[in-house]
Order: sequence, then C-alpha cells, then structure tokens
Amino acid sequence: MTFSRSDADVFTPDGSAPAEALARVTHLCVAAHQDDIEIMAQAGIAECHGNPGNFFGGVVVTDGSGSPRSGAYEKLSDAQMCAVRREEQRRAAALGRYSIQIQLAYPSAAVKTSAAAARADLGKIFSGCTPQVVYLHNPADKHDTHVAVLLRCLEALRALPPGRRPRRVLGCEVWRDLDWLVEADKVALDAGREPGLAAELLKVFASQIAGGKRYDLATLGRRAANATFHTSHAADKLEAITWAMDLTPLLQDEKFDVGAFTLAHIDRLRAEVAARLERLA
Repeated sequence: MTFSRSDADVFTPDGSAPAEALARVTHLCVAAHQDDIEIMAQAGIAECHGNPGNFFGGVVVTDGSGSPRSGAYEKLSDAQMCAVRREEQRRAAALGRYSIQIQLAYPSAAVKTSAAAARADLGKIFSGCTPQVVYLHNPADKHDTHVAVLLRCLEALRALPPGRRPRRVLGCEVWRDLDWLVEADKVALDAGREPGLAAELLKVFASQIAGGKRYDLATLGRRAANATFHTSHAADKLEAITWAMDLTPLLQDEKFDVGAFTLAHIDRLRAEVAARLERLA
C-alpha cells in the first residue's frame, strides 16, 4: 500500500497485510493530527476494542511538524518532532488494538492549498474499505487544518460510486465543541465505555502534554461535562459524551453545499434562542 508521500507510514498492530487490515475496518476515523483520533473517536475505538467482528481504522493526514513544544521536546527540529509524533500515534494504535493506522505525512499547508494529492490518497483509503461509520472533523471547527482535512475527505467520499459510500458519516468536535447544536441536530457518541483505555490513549501523546497542552485532562473533562449538561430534567444516561453532527446528507446529495449545510445548523440555533426569549419575555 503506497501513498503520494514517501514518508507516509502504514502500521498494522497485529502484523496483518495492510490491504487486508484496511478492508476489514468497520469504524474509520480520518483526522488532521496525531491525537485527534483519540480525542474525537473514542466511541468508535471502544466499540471495536475486544469486540470480534468490529475493527477500528485510523488515518492521520498531516505530519505534526507544527506542534507546540517545550521541556524535553523544546529543542527538537520539525523533522524530529514528526518522528516523535508518528511513533506516539503508532503506540496509540497498538494500545487501542486498531486494525490499521495510516499517517499520510502532509504538511498542513499542502492540505489547505494543494489538495489533489491528499484527495487521491484519501480516495484510495476510502476505496479500500466499507466502514459502517466514518468519523471526520466537523465543518464548524475553528482549526483551519481540521476543516481543510474534512473538505478533502468529503471530496474523496463524493467521488466514490454511491453504493460504495459509507452508511454514516459524523463530524466530531475537537477545536470547537458542538454543545451549541440544537438537540435535534446533536449526535451523542458514547465516550464513556472503556474509561481506562480512553485515559491511557490520551496519555500516549506525551509530547503534547509536555508541550503545555493538557489534552488528556481537557478531553475527559469535556466528555463528562457533555454528559452532565445534556439535559436539565433527567439523570445522566451516559457517563461521557462526544458530540457530533450527522454529515451523511452531504454524501446523499453531492450538490449540497457544505457552507449552506453548516450555516443551517447555526440558523436553527438562532431561531431556537429567539423563540425562547420571545416566549418568556
């Protein structure tokens, strides 16, 4: 299995042939950076961990060269940081028993400005499996690279024959939470299963934690807060939630504009807020 960049990395924790490991994937997450997968797709990881018949696959599109660094990592060059982050992602894949972990190693700028190569690589990945669900970034995320990766993914998925497209595609929260969605637009992903594994997966990315970004604490805290603040008049049904929006309509209608789709979610929030204020005034 080869990709556009010579430094792309393909890892199968159980030693399976990459094509075989990709083909059996039932839950696939495509993310921008190392550790994004573990932040946004814990529900899918847990669904597959130790469950026969379910197989998780991870794809990281960028190389991690722009990561913040301090302490033991402060003086690392971009190339050295890429190597550290690549190995961290491999360790997470082994710990989570992923079927396959692919790292395409694109600089962030390349995904945002020269999209053809990344789109082709993503098309090869999507063509090599038939997942039940695909976890992507959400189009309201505030990180440019996250949104660029999402758009490349949607382009690649829309290029597939309709019968080869995944049944469900979800846009998950990372750099902007999705608690603001109206209830009808929220998809609650159960991130409370395998809590020990969830914590250990986040700790794998020591270069980020040491670099001053406590994703391990922030991610677990957000999931718990989402569960508690989900509803005001009922006991918590889940211990931890990652919010997502359903992106499947964007594959069912190739002409559905991503911007219009996203802004419609904001419009529904605006209408709900306006209606509540008017009703209670």
